[in-house]
Amino acid sequence: MGKTFFFYDLETSGLDRHADRIMQFAGQRTDMDLNPVGEPVNILVKMTDDALPSPKAIMVTKITPQKTLAEGISEAEFCRVAMDEIFVPNTVAVGYNTVRFDDEFMRAILWRNFYDPYEWEWKDGRSRWDMLDVVRLTRALRPEGINWPVTDEGKATNRLELLTKMNGLSHEHAHDALSDVYATIAVATLIREKQPDLFSYLFKMRDKREVQKLINLDNPRPFVYASGRYSSEHEKTTVAVPIAPGRNGNVLVYDLRYDVEEELGRRDKAMFPIVKELCYNKCPAVAPMSVLDKDDGWEKIGLTREGVERNLAKLLQHPEFAEQMRLENESRPEFPPVSEPELALYDGFLDETDRIKVAAVRNADVNRLADFHPDFHDARLPGLLLHYKGRNFPEALSEKEMEEWERYRQDRLKRQSTKFMEELKEVYTRDEFVAEELRLYFESLWTAD
Repeated sequence: MGKTFFFYDLETSGLDRHADRIMQFAGQRTDMDLNPVGEPVNILVKMTDDALPSPKAIMVTKITPQKTLAEGISEAEFCRVAMDEIFVPNTVAVGYNTVRFDDEFMRAILWRNFYDPYEWEWKDGRSRWDMLDVVRLTRALRPEGINWPVTDEGKATNRLELLTKMNGLSHEHAHDALSDVYATIAVATLIREKQPDLFSYLFKMRDKREVQKLINLDNPRPFVYASGRYSSEHEKTTVAVPIAPGRNGNVLVYDLRYDVEEELGRRDKAMFPIVKELCYNKCPAVAPMSVLDKDDGWEKIGLTREGVERNLAKLLQHPEFAEQMRLENESRPEFPPVSEPELALYDGFLDETDRIKVAAVRNADVNRLADFHPDFHDARLPGLLLHYKGRNFPEALSEKEMEEWERYRQDRLKRQSTKFMEELKEVYTRDEFVAEELRLYFESLWTAD
């Protein structure tokens, strides 16, 4: 198969990308002209019995844990389908805010089910893209031909359900994963039709090597940058310039909307997002400054060339500022300390020996797993294996392992229960049926008083 898009969306049990669970996965493959290829995918994933859903999240999706248990497949089965049939070579995985949300849930579920959490997004011609930042930059620079929604208060918004409504695009059931997929394809088609040059340019810029050509410290040039961290007053878009190295090979950029000398005079104010870390591998919506020279680009984002050049000149007079920002960024923990191996995804890569053993785990059936005790090098993997068996193959647990799993499971449920019960009280006032379903599910998991 040649290169294709696979548009996908998730409905989850909550917003915590590592602790919460995928409950629905839906997607549609298209060719590079956005024409559907094959049948849509719509899968429910069984809620694992070591996790409590957020009642508020269930109120949005209306997918109860009981529904996933009755109609869904296990996490291990889902991961096998995802890697063998969906994210195949030459697939561009794309969605609406997927890079910062859905992709992180995918990494987490692959990690805890003994799959490489990264290969699905880069290996064998695979890549990823995100239509949300494409929408942001299109709205900011080339809005012509598209109707753009605002809130009741007149504030710009790029919510998918409002964008489709404003442009007469089909979107029957917002917050249903498959409906959101079709809506995203429709929005992508609209932008490709109305602004084909920008669409093609940003598709190319999903490659971090292309981003690095534009934004680097060897030749630090101002550039146009659309990001959710910036103000909606100016369409989430500004002119920024790289100032210092970030973590993991990324780069810190300064928002040239601001005068650095004024900011230095009020150091009690948080510098973020005046200075933010740009991640090369997160498909940032960036463009050269030349795009502002036509179609009233400067006016659209509330800047002038003179103002940007003035702020850049002042920034260059304060090299100590860039160094201070680098040190402050390095001093902030990138990820909080964790106690569970499932949450330690970003604590390092596996060595080649462990990678072979991990592959053996995911390929083992229940009988093999019962007697399979690999001598892992990585300290995260023994606990991860116990939990993997407990969630997917409890019959493979020995008596001692079952005791360990139950102890872990109950401790985890206990930690989640306070927030769960607080949200459940609120849900009872809005939808008694959903609330009662969640109460019954909670009682089915809980063994303590």
